[in-house]
Formats: sequence, structure tokens, C-alpha cells
Amino acid sequence: MQLPGRLKATTLGDLLGALHRSTSTGTLELVESNGRAHRVHLASGLVTAVELDRATASLAEILRRQDEIDEDTLRRSLLRAMASRRLHGEVLVRDFHLSPIVVGRALRRQVMLRLQVLEELGDAQICFRVTVRPPRGALTEEPLAAPEFLAGRKRTRDRVGAPSGTHRTAASSLPGGWDPARAQAYRALGVSFNADATEVKQAYRRLVRAYHPDLHPEATHDERKSLAARFSEVTAAYRSLVA
Repeated sequence: MQLPGRLKATTLGDLLGALHRSTSTGTLELVESNGRAHRVHLASGLVTAVELDRATASLAEILRRQDEIDEDTLRRSLLRAMASRRLHGEVLVRDFHLSPIVVGRALRRQVMLRLQVLEELGDAQICFRVTVRPPRGALTEEPLAAPEFLAGRKRTRDRVGAPSGTHRTAASSLPGGWDPARAQAYRALGVSFNADATEVKQAYRRLVRAYHPDLHPEATHDERKSLAARFSEVTAAYRSLVA
């Protein structure tokens, strides 16, 4: 598989889509001109972790803003995690008996927000490595599903002024007689063209959890605007398929 050398020649959505289709296991590395290196870790084409070379919302901040934990427990669990050199999420579940579902949901939200930050990069050098070890706490047991990290992503074909051949190629891959707008709705939901109503509904529910702005109170103003735009796109796609 050959990836472009620069992010300005493609999009994060195209990169993740290519890696998903090839069921790649390894690390997508994006290096900005200022030297900041960001990493997206994948296993069999699914995202397990995202590392940013900049400050981002911690697990503690996400849980705090979601009112999932009281401040005293949060403080004590952070201290214990630092003292024992264990992951904060592990300490919360094992020592403070916080629901693993709550912790898992917060971790997935953190990964999605980090992907959103990467999507806003103007340019970066692209490299894919198979020898980089994923970080502790990577979602190896339950990686992000393809609809979570692919649906609604910006694509090269969607850019203003993109060569018309890009759209012809996309349309030519559709089953005979299909409306391209309907096919785009399936793509937006991250399901195949032959997905049944149940699959469409399940995909939509997952994406609502991933993109509904009210479920990301820790997001910045710009992040909430992006989430709202994606949520609107997903909702429109769902309605066009179930109407």
C-alpha cells in the first residue's frame, strides 16, 4: 500500500480509509513542520489509540466535565495512579470501582476528539510504521469501529475544485442504477451499500454517540462546531435512507 507523502495532498479520512481497507496494523505518523509528531495506532485497520504532541483533554477532565465522578474520588485516584505508575483508568476501575463502561466511554470520546484535532491539520509529513508499539491504555480489546472514525471525515473528492474525474470514479463504483446521493448517505454512515435497515440504525446510533455535541461538553467551541456539522450530516444521511 502506497500512502501520499504529505497531508496536503490527501485528507485524514482518505488515509484512515485506505488503512482500514487494507486491514493494516501499525502506526500512522503525521509530523508537522514545527517538529510536532502525532500518531494514530491501528490494529487490523481499526483505530486503537491517538497520541498528540500537544495538550489535550485528559481522562480526568473528560470525566469531570461529564459529572461521572466526584472531585474527591478523582483527586485520590489521580494521586494513586501517579504513585503506583498505573493508568488512571485502571485505578478508577480496580481500586475505586468506577464502571468500566463509564471509563471506556470517556476513553473513546478522548480518541475521537484527538482525531478531530488531527483532521484540522493543514499539512504534515506522512509515514506509516509497523514497528511502533501502541501506548498503554490503547483500545486493543474494543477498537473504534470503522463508522466511528471514518463516517463524516473530509475526503479529497469533496474539496472544492477537485478534479471531476474523482467524482466519476466514485459514481462508477456504484451498483447499476444507484443514485450517487443515496450512495453518499451510506458512506456517511460507514455502512456497505447492501446494509439492511437494522445495520443502518445501529450505525446511526453509534455515530450519534460519537458526534452529538451535547455528549462532548469538554470540547472547545471550534470542536463543537465541527461535531455539530458532522452530526447534521449523519442525521441527514440516516433520514434519507429510512424515509
